[in-house]
Amino acid sequence: MIGSLRGELLHRDDGELLVEVGGIGYRVQVTPGTALEVGEAGSEVFLHVHHHRRDDVETLYGFTSVDERQVFETLIGTHGVGPALGLAILSVHSPLALRTVIASEDVAALCLVPGVGKKTAARLLVELKSKLALPEGDGAAAEVASIGSGGGSVRSDVRDALAGLGYGNDEISRVLADLPEEGDSSDLLRQALQRLAAA
Repeated sequence: MIGSLRGELLHRDDGELLVEVGGIGYRVQVTPGTALEVGEAGSEVFLHVHHHRRDDVETLYGFTSVDERQVFETLIGTHGVGPALGLAILSVHSPLALRTVIASEDVAALCLVPGVGKKTAARLLVELKSKLALPEGDGAAAEVASIGSGGGSVRSDVRDALAGLGYGNDEISRVLADLPEEGDSSDLLRQALQRLAAA
C-alpha cells in the first residue's frame, strides 16, 4: 500500500500528475488546486497518497497535507461518495472550509460541487457531521471568523474552487481582482461565479 511519494514531477495537468520515483513514473489523481500548488515540471514534489483498489483497478490520489488525505478518506467512506466525487468536493472546499460548511449546515455551499444536488447535500451534511471532526462552541466561531477574515485562506479557497470548476488562471485572476478583500468564502465564490457567468 503506497502512503506517500517523493520524486520529480515529470508532467501535470488539471487533474493528474506524473511523478517519477526511483525510475518509476506514478500517475496520481489530484485536485486542480494541488496541481497548481506542486510547481512546474522538473521540480521535486512530495504527496500524501491514498492508494485506492477496486476490482482490477488501482488508482493513486495525492494530497499536499495529511489532513486533506484524511478528509478524502472520510468522504469516500460515506455512502454514495466515490473517489471522483470526493476529489470534486475537495476541489471546491478545502478541509477547513468543508468542516465549516458541515458545522453551519450550509446546503447551498455543498451544492456548488458539480454533481451534488440538494438531496445529496442534505444527506452528506447528516452523515459527515458524525464522521468529520467539527469545531465546537467558540472554536467553531473562530474557524468561521478565520475563513471570513479576508486572509489568504479565503482567496485561496475561492481560487481552488474556481479551478476545480474548470476556469482558467486568467479568468480566476481577473474575477478575484474584482472581489472584496473580506467576506465569507462561500459568498465570495457565489459572487465570482455570478461575475464569470455574466462575462
